[in-house]
Amino acid sequence: MDGSHDKLPLSRAERHPEKAHRVDNPIRRKPEWIRVRAPNSPEYAETKRLMRQYGLSTVCEEAACPNIGECWKQKHATFMIMGEICTRACAFCNVATGKPGALNPHEPANIAEAVGKLGLGHVVVTSVDRDDLDDGGAGHFAEVITALRKSAPTTTIEILTPDFMRKAGAVEAVAAARPDVFNHNLETVPRLYPTIRPGARYFTSLRLLARVKEVDASLFTKSGLMVGLGETREEILQVMDDLRAADVDFLTVGQYLQPTPKHAPLDRFWTPAEFEELARLARAKGFLMVSASPLTRSSYHAGDDFARLRAARAERLAALPRA
Repeated sequence: MDGSHDKLPLSRAERHPEKAHRVDNPIRRKPEWIRVRAPNSPEYAETKRLMRQYGLSTVCEEAACPNIGECWKQKHATFMIMGEICTRACAFCNVATGKPGALNPHEPANIAEAVGKLGLGHVVVTSVDRDDLDDGGAGHFAEVITALRKSAPTTTIEILTPDFMRKAGAVEAVAAARPDVFNHNLETVPRLYPTIRPGARYFTSLRLLARVKEVDASLFTKSGLMVGLGETREEILQVMDDLRAADVDFLTVGQYLQPTPKHAPLDRFWTPAEFEELARLARAKGFLMVSASPLTRSSYHAGDDFARLRAARAERLAALPRA
């Protein structure tokens, strides 16, 4: 184990220096269907203690996920590797932006040990963007997967990667490590990329998902969208079609929640009924799994969803005519 440490919280200016000059966008009051209880369970405290003991970061904390209390009570956490500083500055994201430090060579082993302590049957591993690295961090992802396979062979592994833009061979290297689920989020519709994901490109992300299936068709692929940023229903349906053309298996759709006044303004709250309609339409388009609700996030209920995803594929394969 690479020592224990306490993380010092960064101020808003330190987390988001690139947003400091922006005009404040008022944060709107959440509707009843989105409010969650503050985390205060003993299991939450124990999960937090383990993360600090092993010097690990979680996207649950860094992205201010509203489900942290529920997930950590069940000892479910999404590990965020390669540090807490992202080289991108997405307008929706609460992860700190800046110049990252060196990779921690002990991190793969530390995560593997923490997964054993938590007794996870399914683990989700994501990361900050590391445009500063020659491979975008693909090799580090592969090392984490390998360490998990060695120490927890029965644990299923889901990864949520950056887009590896202009990093030749990165997608192939991560896919070759054979995670059970390869997730990369499109986040929003292509029209909004210049303001919401200025450092990313829609078709780069879409191509990554298609490439995973070309490398290994047996891997499950997954992607996620936020609503409430100003997209239209028709634009969302087009993104669904694009994802199905890339043979993506699993779609998540959740409500955007504005982290601070300096982040992208919220356009509107979608209602639970609208989420139900999006889920129905997505299933009709052929996704094996769909999770769409106001509080849906990429790794929310990921373990249960993976079991259903695997069962859905088996059912679809069984229904195919035999040669």
